Amino acid sequence: MSELDQAVVDRIKQQISESDVLLYMKGTPQFPQCGFSSRVVQALAACQVPFDFVNVLENPDIRATLPHVANWPTFPQLYVKGELIGGCDIVCEMFDSGELAKLFEQG
Repeated sequence: MSELDQAVVDRIKQQISESDVLLYMKGTPQFPQCGFSSRVVQALAACQVPFDFVNVLENPDIRATLPHVANWPTFPQLYVKGELIGGCDIVCEMFDSGELAKLFEQG
């Protein structure tokens, strides 16, 4: 791994560790650039949970590196307290079952 790659990995790890709820997405919560990102934003909004986000379209280095770090190939990616929860399908299934809200209730 080159120094540049390691710098990106370090930045990703720092972002994940500094945010209780972090969404790597395409676009922004106000203007999602894909339907999957939009659905995850809607689920988080319905749970009334504040979250940070990284627009991977504006961060091509993170977009290229994060799938290797997370061992998760697609976006969006939701992290809660440093742990990868998953992508759109998992988050939406958790929302529909009530698990997502319970995850945030646990504090």
